Amino acid sequence: MGLEIGQKVKVSRLRDRVSKDVAAYLGKPGVVSQFKLVDGSGIGVVVEFDDSYATWFFEDELSLLE
Repeated sequence: MGLEIGQKVKVSRLRDRVSKDVAAYLGKPGVVSQFKLVDGSGIGVVVEFDDSYATWFFEDELSLLE
């Protein structure tokens, strides 16, 4: 997908079990704020939401909003 910092995205799916707090953001829009190395080889996308909560997702868990 090739996301960039500042792009608006929506959490479209969750591939792993997550806490209820994170699951509450499924389907909600946010902004890509940074990238981070996860699992020693993958790249995670940190998404910040309107309420200032931020957490990371795998790129395939996100959909680009226009």
